[in-house]
Amino acid sequence: MPWRSSPTAIFWLFSLLVITVATNSAGQDIFVTPIPGAPFSAVIEVERKQILPDGATVALKTVRSIGRDSQGRVHNERRTLLPIASTQAPQILSIHLYDPKTRISAVLDPANRTYWTSTLNHPPATVPPTVRFGLPPGDTLPHNDFTADEDLGVRDMEGLPAHGVRKTQTVPDESGTNKDLVVTDEYWYSDELRINLLIKHIDPRTGTVTMKVSRVTRSDPDPAFFEIPEGYKLARK
Repeated sequence: MPWRSSPTAIFWLFSLLVITVATNSAGQDIFVTPIPGAPFSAVIEVERKQILPDGATVALKTVRSIGRDSQGRVHNERRTLLPIASTQAPQILSIHLYDPKTRISAVLDPANRTYWTSTLNHPPATVPPTVRFGLPPGDTLPHNDFTADEDLGVRDMEGLPAHGVRKTQTVPDESGTNKDLVVTDEYWYSDELRINLLIKHIDPRTGTVTMKVSRVTRSDPDPAFFEIPEGYKLARK
């Protein structure tokens, strides 16, 4: 069965994705920054391998559209997760729209043709949260024996230079098996688009999540991509 969330949960999740400055690794997403002058459209390909309590593994996938216009308006979708072998198109659960000029955030529920809006008090970040590309010379951050950053250099992704970093966290063993857990997060960031083009999270306790931006087109999407469609009604609180 596809994964679903209630409309209320979806609304608050999207609001947090817009205004948060940091998230835990397992809950990260491709953060589409609302900056002007760098329009594009693309899709995010998601693969998730989840380890269940009984040790079994479930492999799921989805693909969803994202975009930003020259004004900095943002479009981001959530879709159902499907079995990795499925040939079906994932169903749209919700659509998030954000306009940096008005600071109005809207979440659309296509199934019920309704929407919610809120106005942010402060503009969101112009770079994705939690991204740090190695330590510059003379950095004075305190040393941490349990975390490490590795600069992976620059490589081409979707015709764009992307700078990679791998963040490794060692979780000390408390079970007596003398085997520490190693949690890894990898980010590949495009300075031109001001978004991550790839995020990979590996946790031996829960599984693996990979999010990859593909099919990038660097032009203004259709203006309707950033507007509430006709016939949608404001949801009652």
